[in-house]
Amino acid sequence: MIDDEGTNHGVVATSKALLMAEDRGLDLVIVSPNQEPPVAKILDYGKYRYEIEKRAKESKKKQHVVEIKEVKVRYKIDVNDYNVKINSIKKFIAKGNKVKLVVMLRGREMQHNHLAYELANRFLTDLEGEKINVEKKPSMDGRNVVTILAP
Repeated sequence: MIDDEGTNHGVVATSKALLMAEDRGLDLVIVSPNQEPPVAKILDYGKYRYEIEKRAKESKKKQHVVEIKEVKVRYKIDVNDYNVKINSIKKFIAKGNKVKLVVMLRGREMQHNHLAYELANRFLTDLEGEKINVEKKPSMDGRNVVTILAP
């Protein structure tokens, strides 16, 4: 047991520890129940909970949630539009997000799915210099050719 001043009292009976906490107007809190014997502290429980919640909020603030950004193109894309899409993919990856590249095919374009695969592979070759991992290589997903890129 550890008291409110940080002094270690060693192994103490539960009833004695409760009396010590009650005398000081504080609570007896089991800090690590999995140890043998369990570690208990005499402290203000309200203040203790507040500190734990405060630490949890701080760690949550520093956390980055990875989103999957979707970039849709057609296989008949123009050169300038292609460059804009490449730059947007680079921005998404730089921010730490994943990118789902979708090459859409409509109607009779399904017969020319090899062109969609070529476009998806062209994206991959143009992005090779960047720090990008290919999570999913170009593959058919319904009427679309889909590739997933990660930072």
